[in-house]
Parts: sequence; structure tokens; C-alpha cells
Amino acid sequence: MTGAEKMTETERPQIYLISPPEVDLDTFPGVLANVLDTAEVACVRLALSSTDESQILRVGDSLREITHARDIALVIETHVLMVERLGLDGVHLTDGARSVRYVRKELGADAIVGTFCGTSRHDGMNAGEAGADYISFGPVGQTTLGDGKLADPEIFDWWSEVIEVPIIAEGGLDEETIARLGNVTDFFAFGPEIWGADNPATQLQTLIQAMG
Repeated sequence: MTGAEKMTETERPQIYLISPPEVDLDTFPGVLANVLDTAEVACVRLALSSTDESQILRVGDSLREITHARDIALVIETHVLMVERLGLDGVHLTDGARSVRYVRKELGADAIVGTFCGTSRHDGMNAGEAGADYISFGPVGQTTLGDGKLADPEIFDWWSEVIEVPIIAEGGLDEETIARLGNVTDFFAFGPEIWGADNPATQLQTLIQAMG
């Protein structure tokens, strides 16, 4: 099964997890494994703040073993060259449509190439035309990060009716926002929404129930 085939569309939104920016290898692998064993997850994004190559390699190796043992795709944020080196399923870009065409050529047709397009419908359309497997819009809920601008729910309404490229809702997700977007997004991306909880697996189940 190719990386792209691991992320397929279904009637109900699928779950996409974003790793914490800092990962403790003594504890996080067990936490992640527990979450993946209690919920159906389509993809995990390794999104470390570190630029230490050895640290990224250690975490990538650990998470790859956990995700691939469960037939779950693992992508890495930004670091295109790490995809092949770590044996990952693809990459998540953060620059909208800018790099999609180049990265698609570099990684090939079977790799997952997704990209974050913030609040820009136009950027999302360009990324889809350039070959992105999915487009991520956000933040969709209130957050103190970024400039405070939110992705308009209307983007998801319009996209679901007109565009076939799958979309992800991420950033500031709460139960109310999840309920609002449940019928118009293909994926919900959860990161801080669950990792900050005492029991991430239980918190994820609570958020899943909000989908209706």
C-alpha cells in the first residue's frame, strides 16, 4: 500500500494527528501507541520544533515503527529529504502551493504531499492543481498563535461542494467547531487539543463524539 493510498476519503471525517513540537522518547511512544490502539487514525504528522538532525532521526525511527505496525501513514513536516531517509510516507509542507509541484516531482506519485494553506482558498486551489494530496486550512478556532485570523467555515462549505482534493481542518479545534465542520471536512487534525490532556486517548474520544 502506498502512502497516498493510506489516506482515503470516507463519509465521516478521518482523524489526523500532529505530534507535539517536543517529544520525550521515554514516554511519548507509549502514549501515541495507546491513542492509535483506541481510535482509528489515518495519518500522523511528525512536527518537531527541533532542527537537530539526530533528534529528528531518533524520533522519526520510533514513530515509524509504531505507525507502520498499525498500517497508519506517517508524514514529516517540512523536511523533504527526511522522507526517504526515514522511510516515511510523505511530507507536510507549510508554504501553501509554493513547493508542491517541486516536492511531488522529487518524491514521486506514491508519496503523500500535503500542504498548509492557512486561510487562503486561492492558495488551496493552486496547491491542489499542483498535485497536493490534501490541503490543510486553519486555524479554525480561537488560538493565541499566529495573527489571530481564522479560516472561514465558508471555505469548507464551498470546497466540499466544488473541489475533490481532501481537506483538513486544524488549529483551535473544540467540540463546537468540530460539530460545525463535521459534514464539510475530510479530516480533523488534532495536536495540542489532545496531548495536553491527562489522558490523550480519552480526550480524543471526546472530540470524536462531537462529530455526531
